[in-house]
Amino acid sequence: MIVYPAIDLKDGKCVRLEQGDMSRATIFNENPAKQAVAFEKSGAEWIHIVDLNGAFEGRTVNKDAVMEIVNAVNIPVQLGGGIRDQSMIDFWLNNGITRIILGTATVKDPDLVRWACAMWPERIVLGLDANSGRVAVEGWAEVSDITAEDLARSLEGVGAAAIIYTDISRDGILQGPNIDATMKLAKCVKTPIIASGGISCIQDIRKIFSSPPIAGVIVGRALYDRKFSLEAALNVFSESERR
Repeated sequence: MIVYPAIDLKDGKCVRLEQGDMSRATIFNENPAKQAVAFEKSGAEWIHIVDLNGAFEGRTVNKDAVMEIVNAVNIPVQLGGGIRDQSMIDFWLNNGITRIILGTATVKDPDLVRWACAMWPERIVLGLDANSGRVAVEGWAEVSDITAEDLARSLEGVGAAAIIYTDISRDGILQGPNIDATMKLAKCVKTPIIASGGISCIQDIRKIFSSPPIAGVIVGRALYDRKFSLEAALNVFSESERR
């Protein structure tokens, strides 16, 4: 299992939103690259980045900030937000990003997802963000009619490296992850599932690490609010490995 510290970018700054609402953003670091370096020094194996402006606008917006992060760290980076065509997928995967996260495209352009997974094996992650069980797209501004489970099943054979499952109602408000829904999704597909949204305390990390179908966890606001340290979260993983 892997702990992915999150850097969400809005207007070039490291922020956290509450339930995906751009008007409810808290700035945590004016310099995202420095934040990424701090995570790396704390033992992070990956950096998880979301271009929030890009997710809403449907195009890459925080390109400079992303490139600064990539150039500042020596660990792999995965990036999502506004990546919705072949040219941007190719650009990022040729310019330092290890894995691309496709979210809106999973609903609106599944052919792009299939092309990307075939062209870039093990470098495409599917982002399934759910509101009341149904997948939200366009920066969570639009809720589709398809459930996360049905969408995951429909894309099971494309060869994605992983699926990130986010319960929007839990994201950024420190009320605990929706472990039941995440485990249910993990049990219906073979693609590794990464939990996201709502992590509030070290006990949440322990619950996730004790849930074998879940392959990793993305942590954001809890780290910024110092509910626990990245080192503490990684130590939970080390303890589970020793058992």
